[in-house]
This record gives sequence, structure tokens and C-alpha cells, in this order.
Amino acid sequence: MTDRDNALIEALRVKPGEKVRLRDRDPRDKSLFGDEQETKANTASLAKDIDALQDRLYAEGSRALLVILQGTDTSGKDGTIRSVFNATGPLGVSVHAFGPPSKLELAHDYLWRVHAVCPRRGTIGIFNRSHYEDVLIAKVRKFASEETIEQRYEQINAFEKMLVENGTTILKFMLHISKDEQKERLQARLDDPTKHWKFNPGDLEDREHWDDYQEAYETMLHRCSTPWAPWHIIPADRKWVRNAAIANIVKATLERMDPQYPAVSWNPGDFEVR
Repeated sequence: MTDRDNALIEALRVKPGEKVRLRDRDPRDKSLFGDEQETKANTASLAKDIDALQDRLYAEGSRALLVILQGTDTSGKDGTIRSVFNATGPLGVSVHAFGPPSKLELAHDYLWRVHAVCPRRGTIGIFNRSHYEDVLIAKVRKFASEETIEQRYEQINAFEKMLVENGTTILKFMLHISKDEQKERLQARLDDPTKHWKFNPGDLEDREHWDDYQEAYETMLHRCSTPWAPWHIIPADRKWVRNAAIANIVKATLERMDPQYPAVSWNPGDFEVR
């Protein structure tokens, strides 16, 4: 991991116990990167590096990486996946999008459906939304009592610690966009017939609770950024900054994990392909 990687991570990571004020974090910040086109080219190169590291992780077969993408509607979760993991071999990556829980899922504890789709050893798992919906939308829309929500922060921390202790490295990214940027992106979906399918009228209702959601995110970041599973706040108004920041952190994390190809018990020189 380079000094530049360390500086980037330090700038974006939420320290354990830190009280976050999102209004003090500029969602359009580009100060961590240089020229836009050079940064985009570098992100494409990082995607190839991530593929090579994932190949080693898959071959090693003993550990996993879980990438959690959390953000308001239009914050760019799908776009991040396409940009950062577009070069990664499909056998070694799983993507799971969390929507409203099904009747079966509601019959279990709220973490049951999450544990079921955590990445197996040797793979990278990506969550598009996650178990944090249960302290975000559940809190804002009052789908659970205040007492229940309060219990969930420590339950989530304990759940993630269990995953880490069993070989899963966790990266959590909060995609931080402004209300104005969200407005532009929602309007773009309405203006483009090819994007109508992406528009959800419920998104407009959620905008009415913008301040409540920001407060819920701040509490989540404060309560659930731990030494074993830290949160990173990613400036997401500029897509190229968002993609570059996450790609750099994912690559640096895989390099720190340093997966190794397993040694073989036979001598390749003893064989000949005819």
C-alpha cells in the first residue's frame, strides 16, 4: 500500500466513535485526484489490477472480501459496480441487491437474509444496499420501534466482527451526494425514455425526508464504523471521483490481504502436454 493510498483512506475513513456531520463533507470534492481524464484512465487500470488480485483470492480459497455500497437513490451504486468491477471474472464475484424483505425473510431475524448471501471463501461479494437499511429506512419510516433500532447498531457490529474473525474482510462505502445532484439525476430518468424503468415514484417521497435520512446516516456512521469494519464517506456528485476513490481503496485492501496462489504437490517438469 502506497503513501498515497494511505492518505486517501485516511481522508475518507470514519474513525471509530467519530461524530459525522455530512453537511461538512463536500459531495463534489475532487481534491484527492488530479485531471479528470487521467483519473478515469487510471480507474480502468485499477479495475484490471483488481481482477488480477481477485484471481489470486479465488485460487487461495481461504478468505473473502465484502464490499458494501450504501447511499440514497441515484447515488451511484450500480455505476460503481460497473466501473470498479467490470473487468473482474464473474466466477469470483457475487452481487446482491437488497430490496424490501419478502414474507419469508420477515419471518426470520433481519440479518438472516444478509448472512445467507455473504461471499464464500475465495470471492468478492458486493452488496447494493445492505443490512443498514434496517437502521436507515426502518428508522426514518418507523418500520421498527426506537428501542429495536437502538439494539441493531451493536448487533450489526457484532455480526460484522464475526464475519471478519472468520476470514471476511469488510469495506463499507457511503456514497454521499447532494440533494441538488439527486434532483438532476431523478429528472434525467424522467426525461430519458430508456431510463423510465429506473424511476420509482417512491423516490420523490423519500426526498421529502431528506434531512431525516441524513441524520440517520450520521448516526449509522458514528455507531457502526469499527476498527474491523470501517465506513468510508465517498464524494459522489462527480461519478469519476466516486469510482476512482472506491477502486483505489478496493485495490489497496486486496494488496494488503496479499492472497497467494497455492503451492502444488507435484513437479510441473514431470509432465508433458502432447
